[in-house]
Amino acid sequence: MDIDFVKETSKMLDDINSKGNIQFYQDNWQVIGITYAYQGQKYLVTAAAYDQYGYSKVSNLLKTIVIVFIFSIIIIFLAGRIFSRKAFQPVNEMTEKARNISATNLDLRLETTGNKDELSELANTFNDMLNRLESSFDAQKNFVSNISHELRTPLAAIITELELSINKERTNNEYKTVINNVLDDSKKLVRLSNSLLDFAKASYDPTEISFKPVRIDEILLDARQQVQNYNYDYKIDLNFKADIDDENQITVNGNEYLLKVAFVNLLENGCKFSDDHKSTVSIIFSNEKIILTFSDLGIGISETDMNFIFAPFHRGENKEFADGNGIGLPLTKKIVDLHKGSITVSSQKNKGTTFTVELPHL
Repeated sequence: MDIDFVKETSKMLDDINSKGNIQFYQDNWQVIGITYAYQGQKYLVTAAAYDQYGYSKVSNLLKTIVIVFIFSIIIIFLAGRIFSRKAFQPVNEMTEKARNISATNLDLRLETTGNKDELSELANTFNDMLNRLESSFDAQKNFVSNISHELRTPLAAIITELELSINKERTNNEYKTVINNVLDDSKKLVRLSNSLLDFAKASYDPTEISFKPVRIDEILLDARQQVQNYNYDYKIDLNFKADIDDENQITVNGNEYLLKVAFVNLLENGCKFSDDHKSTVSIIFSNEKIILTFSDLGIGISETDMNFIFAPFHRGENKEFADGNGIGLPLTKKIVDLHKGSITVSSQKNKGTTFTVELPHL
C-alpha cells in the first residue's frame, strides 16, 4: 500500500504555508496539513487517515435502514389492506344492500348502528330518501288506481246506455233520455280530465311555473264569474274587511291560472254543499299576508272525513249530497302550497264549513 497517499500540489503547500493548518478529504481519506518548526526550519507536514471502523458502521447503518424501510413498507401495506377492508366493510354491505333495492321492494332499508358517525348519517339519509320514494310510488299507484276507477265508471255507463239504446227501436223521448244520460257522463269525464290536467300542472317543479305579481281581488272576481256562468243559482258574496290603500296589499307573486282554479274549487264546494247554494268570501290583508276565508252554511264535514279532506279521490259522506271526483280540494292545497301559503278548514255537521287560505305578499 502506498503510504504517501497525499499528492502535494503547489496550491496545497501555499495554503498550508499561509493558513498554518488545513483539513480536507481525498476520496474517503481525511487529510490534514500543518506547519512545523524544527531547529529553526519551517516544515510543511501532511498526513492522511482512513476511518475504516467509522465507514463500516455507516455502511451497516445504511443497510439496516434500507432493510427496516422495506419491511416497514410491507407491514404498512398489509396492515393498510386489513384495516381498509375492515373499515370499508360497512360501506360494502351498504352498497350490496342498496344494489338489491328496486321498485318492487322499496320497503327494504339499510341497517344503521345508531351512532353519530358519517356512515350512520349516510345510511339514515339514504333511508329517508327511500321513505320519500316509497311514499311517492304508493301515491302514484293509488293515483293511477283511482283514475282508472273514476274513468271506468262513466265510460261503463256510457257504453251501457248506448248498448241498451240499440237493442231495439225506441221512441224519441227514450232516445233523448239516453242522449242526456250519455251527455251527463261525458261532462263528468270532461270535468275529471280538466281536474287531472290542473292537478298535473300544480305538481310541476315550481321553477317550471310562471309566477308574476297578480291581484287577488281580480282573480276572485274572475273565479266568481266562472262559477256563476255554469251555475246560475249559485250566490257568491265578496267582502273586503278594509279599504285597499295600496295595491301591494292585495297583490301576491303567483300563477293567475292556478290561483283561479283553487278559488273556483272552494267557491263551488261552498255553494254545492249548501241548501241555499251560497258562499261568502272575506278578504283580510296585512303587511305580511292576505287571508281569505270561504264560508258556507252547508252540510259540513264529519270528523272522520276531516282527516282525509285533502287526500286525492277521497269522497266522504257528502258524496250522496252532490257529485264530485275527489280532486278539487287536494288540487287546491297543492296550488296553495306551491304559492308558499297555507290552507286550513273548520267545520261542524249541518252548520257549515270555513276554509281559510293565507298567501304571502310580494
